[in-house]
Amino acid sequence: MAKKDSKKQDKNKGNNKAEKEPKMPAAANLPLFYKTPVPLDAKAHAKLGLNKNFGFGFTEGVNAVPVNLIEMPQICHYYPIAFSPDGNATPVAILGLRDNENLFLKTNNKDWEENAYIPAYIRRYPFIFSELPEGDQLTLCIDNNKDVVGEGGDQLFFNEEGKASDLSNNALEFCKSYHAAAQQTVEFAKALADSGLLVDREAQINVSEGKRINFSGFKIVDEKKLAEMDDKTLLEWHKKGWLPFIYAHLFSGAQWQRLTKLLNERLEKEAA
Repeated sequence: MAKKDSKKQDKNKGNNKAEKEPKMPAAANLPLFYKTPVPLDAKAHAKLGLNKNFGFGFTEGVNAVPVNLIEMPQICHYYPIAFSPDGNATPVAILGLRDNENLFLKTNNKDWEENAYIPAYIRRYPFIFSELPEGDQLTLCIDNNKDVVGEGGDQLFFNEEGKASDLSNNALEFCKSYHAAAQQTVEFAKALADSGLLVDREAQINVSEGKRINFSGFKIVDEKKLAEMDDKTLLEWHKKGWLPFIYAHLFSGAQWQRLTKLLNERLEKEAA
C-alpha cells in the first residue's frame, strides 16, 4: 500500500533513541520499536493480521519517544517535553527517569498508565511509512514482529478479495496524518535549534530513602532568552503559530513531579 508524495523527509535521530520519519532503513538504522518493517502486500500478507490485545510491551526499555508539534498541547499534561541535544532539536516526551525504563508501561508489560495520553508515535505502531529507494513514493509498512503480527484473527490486513481491510485503510490515513505532522515538526525543530533559545539541562530528582537521580542529556527552552527574542523573529513565529507549542513545552515542566511519583511507586513495589 503506497501514497505518492513529492516531498521527502530526512531521516534524523534524536536523543534517547528518538527518531523522525525514516527512509527504508538499513538494519543498523531502524526506527525506534521497529525490528523488521516490510511493505504491506496483499499476496504476501493475505492471512496476516494484528494479534489480539498485543498491548504496549514493545515500549519496554524506552524512556523517551518523539512527539509531533500538534500533539504537544496534549503531551504537556502528562509528560515533560524536552529536545534532543543535537542539531535537530527533536521534541520528545520523557517516559522514565532511569535508563531503559518506561514508567507509563504497567508492570504487566501490557497496559498503559490509566487516563494518560498516548503519543502518536506509539499509537502508530506497528505501521509506518517508508520511502522506497530511488523514488518519491511513501509505502505503508508493517513491522513483522511475531509478538504483534500473526496469522488469522479478527484484525486482518486484507479481506478475502485481497482488498485492504478497514484496519489497513485506517492505518494508512493515520500514517498520512502523522507524516504531515512530522514535516511541520521538522521545520519548527530546525528553527528552534538555530534560534539559540535551547540550553542544556539536568533534572535532579529526589526519590525514596533520600536517593537522588540525575537525568541529563536533553535541552529545554530558556525562558529568559525567549523573553529577549527579537521582535522580527517573535512576529514570524507568531504568524507560523509556533508560540503556543513553545508554551506547551514550558508548561510540561510540571510533569517531572508526575514522573517522580511514578518512580517512587515502582521503587516501593520493587522493595516489597
